Amino acid sequence: MGKRVEKNNSIFQYRLEKHHDELRWLYMELYQNDDMFAELCSQMYEYYRHRSSKLKERDAKREQEAGWYHRKDMLGMMLYIDNFAGNMQGVKEKIPYLKECNINCVHLMPFLDTPEGRSDGGYAVADFRKVRPDLGTMKDLAELAEKCHEEDINVCMDFVMNHTSEDHEWAKRARDGEGEYMSRYFFYDNNDVPEKYEETVPQVFPTTAPGNFTYLPENGHYVMTTFYPYQWDLNYRNPRVFNEMMYNFLYLTNQGIDIVRIDAVPYIWKELGTTCRNLKQVHTIVRMMRMIAEIVCPSVLLLGEVVMEPEKVVPYFGTVEKPECHMLYNVTTMATTWNSIAARDIRLLKKQMDILNHLPKQYVFLNYLRCHDDIGWGLDYETLKQWGMEEIPHKRYLNDYFTGKIAGSISRGELYNDDPVTQDARFCGTTASMCGIEKAGFEQNKEAMETAVREDLMLHAYMLTQSGIPMLYSGDELGQVNDYSYKEDPAKCADSRYIHRGKLQWELAENKNDPTTVQGSIFQTLDRLEKIRRQEITFDKDADVYTYDVHDDSVLCILREYKGRRFFGIFNFSDQEKTAWMQEDGVYRNLLTSEKMELKDIRLRGYDFLWCEK
Repeated sequence: MGKRVEKNNSIFQYRLEKHHDELRWLYMELYQNDDMFAELCSQMYEYYRHRSSKLKERDAKREQEAGWYHRKDMLGMMLYIDNFAGNMQGVKEKIPYLKECNINCVHLMPFLDTPEGRSDGGYAVADFRKVRPDLGTMKDLAELAEKCHEEDINVCMDFVMNHTSEDHEWAKRARDGEGEYMSRYFFYDNNDVPEKYEETVPQVFPTTAPGNFTYLPENGHYVMTTFYPYQWDLNYRNPRVFNEMMYNFLYLTNQGIDIVRIDAVPYIWKELGTTCRNLKQVHTIVRMMRMIAEIVCPSVLLLGEVVMEPEKVVPYFGTVEKPECHMLYNVTTMATTWNSIAARDIRLLKKQMDILNHLPKQYVFLNYLRCHDDIGWGLDYETLKQWGMEEIPHKRYLNDYFTGKIAGSISRGELYNDDPVTQDARFCGTTASMCGIEKAGFEQNKEAMETAVREDLMLHAYMLTQSGIPMLYSGDELGQVNDYSYKEDPAKCADSRYIHRGKLQWELAENKNDPTTVQGSIFQTLDRLEKIRRQEITFDKDADVYTYDVHDDSVLCILREYKGRRFFGIFNFSDQEKTAWMQEDGVYRNLLTSEKMELKDIRLRGYDFLWCEK
């Protein structure tokens, strides 16, 4: 036992020494507090000491293969525990289904304790060390994570750093006037400073939660609430806040969490006279968090949620010498993908993919068609303007298209935070409903259903073609459509995002092996695509990736080259038959049918795609 303790101590000391000087430098830059830094180091050791032997073995293994998450076989799925399987025990029982879906990374959507009716979908955390009682306990979480690890499945969770619920212990004590806890938030006894913040800080939800401050009449103070009035922003100028949140972070990773999704990263640091977005201190905090993880739990990855334009997203990777996040969401590409569908125009998508393809290959993006959130139209309007698409009319067109209000639209969904002045509404709906599966099913139109399924599969194939980690949204593997039952729930009816957060309809999964059904057609084709992606070397992270001009603005062509092999993915974003005008020498193989073919002026049906290689 003594030798094991000694070995563990030496491992910790080695990792700490590796990062100590930089970590201390950055910490003192923010806080100038030696005692708090010493406390942080001491607590890091305690969390390391209490980390299980299995997790320490996992750490050691992944230290030896640092780029394990770059593998081409990575495939994730986002799911709500209650919607998917009732509770954590239910998820554990459904692991065989996740394996059938080829999933090796499961993102458990927010599951920490939140107040009912004021949870913001789980992002208003009342206790960082307590699971929502209806979902299970911390013991259940640890057992689920251990079972996932046995099945080679990584577990991802959300870590909400920017704010707490107003029901958090700190917030309750702050509301009661305890100065120590008021200093952990942004409290002001009059409106002078809040008004100065409002001059420069944009509103996140101008219609449903206007402003960035909430007045508390019971204690006569204003408190900063960037998102909703019941979510109080944490003050990271206070070293106690940073330290305690790092202890929460380490506590959760010690339950077996592999990937920590840092929610709302750009908002973490506040500075009067700025937008309070993407400030340099945010990068300091994320860099320190990365080092803390590498010291205590080096198998853990940081996933940054940065919903910003590309030039503001990429800096969150840090540098090669001083990395920050391991992975980032490919937000802009996701929004531009749906713009390409509505506009039947891939030019902006092609331009953005060209930018991404020139980034260093060690940058890992998570690629997705849908997530738990709304779709915002944060597009490159300067470029679109050059092609005759003005911002406000174009946003109106997109929202009308996806809500099915214009001729030719097959999409069904609802707006979120509709602002009639700015036309800045976002959109909500499942992938299947956006692709027309809901409409075709309602109309019992077989031909329309075939087209809708084709669009759904084309988009998934395109997502799987991109470099990075593809993420499915639970239910998409079965073509599940919108769930309108949220309108009958008083706690949910005001939030249209619940339209795509419905319970997984397990009766649909019964059809997954029947290719004559919508569910079977989607499930089986996705399975084939996912397995091809795992097998073919052209999907390797080191492949060179380009867009390829086929002289039609509705057709996207992606070329992947690696070790003398060439892969083409060709995707028709239009409902009309199109030709990819190209003249490639040699014989190619259709990866789905194994048929040999020439790659010359390829005809594609509406919303069809081709995967081929030589």
